[in-house]
Amino acid sequence: MKLPKIPNGNKVPWLLLPIGGGGGAAAKESCEEFQSREEEDIYHIMQLPTIEEEIPDTGGLEEEGIYHLILPELQDNNICGSCHGWLIIVMVYEGTIRMLNPFTKIHFELPPISTLPNVIDINGDECTIYFGGQIITRNTVRMHKTQIWKAIINSTPTNDNNNDFIAVVIYGGLCSLAFYKPNDKRWHRFSTRYTDICDVIFFQEKIYAVDYEGQLYEFDTKNKSGPVGRIYEATPPPSDIVFGSFKCYYLIGCDNGSLLMLIRHIRHRYLGNKKYFAETVKFYVYELKKNEKAWSRIYDLGNYILVIGLNSSVQILSSNFLNCKGNQIYFTDNMRLVHSSDFATHHDVGIFNLEDGTFKRLLTDVKFFCSPVWILS
Repeated sequence: MKLPKIPNGNKVPWLLLPIGGGGGAAAKESCEEFQSREEEDIYHIMQLPTIEEEIPDTGGLEEEGIYHLILPELQDNNICGSCHGWLIIVMVYEGTIRMLNPFTKIHFELPPISTLPNVIDINGDECTIYFGGQIITRNTVRMHKTQIWKAIINSTPTNDNNNDFIAVVIYGGLCSLAFYKPNDKRWHRFSTRYTDICDVIFFQEKIYAVDYEGQLYEFDTKNKSGPVGRIYEATPPPSDIVFGSFKCYYLIGCDNGSLLMLIRHIRHRYLGNKKYFAETVKFYVYELKKNEKAWSRIYDLGNYILVIGLNSSVQILSSNFLNCKGNQIYFTDNMRLVHSSDFATHHDVGIFNLEDGTFKRLLTDVKFFCSPVWILS
């Protein structure tokens, strides 16, 4: 069976706002208006307007550009990825990993968390895993919540046999890489083991990853036994010191064949009552041109915008949007470690203007149980 396409080909970003059961609000809707419905398991999806201004029929349109969908699969579970119009979700009580098309409601099951390379055994409420050369025991549900940092796929599924794409996850306390190939029953460790991975993408039939020091890794996906990797020869790009901040790195493959590396500086802001908010304070962008071995800092993205977060990081032409300028970074946070508690909190969502270094903060007064996430084709 050939799968149906998502509305409008999903050529532009949608922002999924995970409201269900916990209070919060979507853009263009006040907190007071939303709190009257806080017991409903509603997820808001906001589409940035396109030039064509086509409004797909999702069955829940309340105002132009904002759609309200019932997505029970997301209730109490963790979103760990968004690629090609599909969400990748950890079902935290079952330990399964599900791919969900939020528009068609079609879903696939990927191999469960119990098959990840660092999981030794799961026995009811307790599990045994490898961590940093040691064997430790943890609460099973807690392990399910924190095991997958990010998940990506190389293409959209085109049949219902779940056998025509590759998936990669960043997993475990050491932030390692594992992969799924068509018809596999479990996740496999990369033959070349690298840790402290911050982001991973598919680009030009290869896998690229970056660690928390800015080191780039390249993996060949054509090997039958699994991806074979190497440390890329390019020296990690420099980055100015921003006092009191830590760094996250993102990779983006460009239309011209070059790679971009975003360095995101994040600072913890104390909210009181032992609660902190992770807030982005600076971005730097570097380019690695095709067949070159040195990163160059760039200050102008031209007519492109960059979209990062739990989604597979991408660049998009701003000319696809109404009233949208290029040279901007659209971001949501993926601070799973910071936001791993069981209560709703603020999340770091906004737009960064690379030209003048200014931020437009979004949804600053709204609390979510997990980060909003971009849905892109």
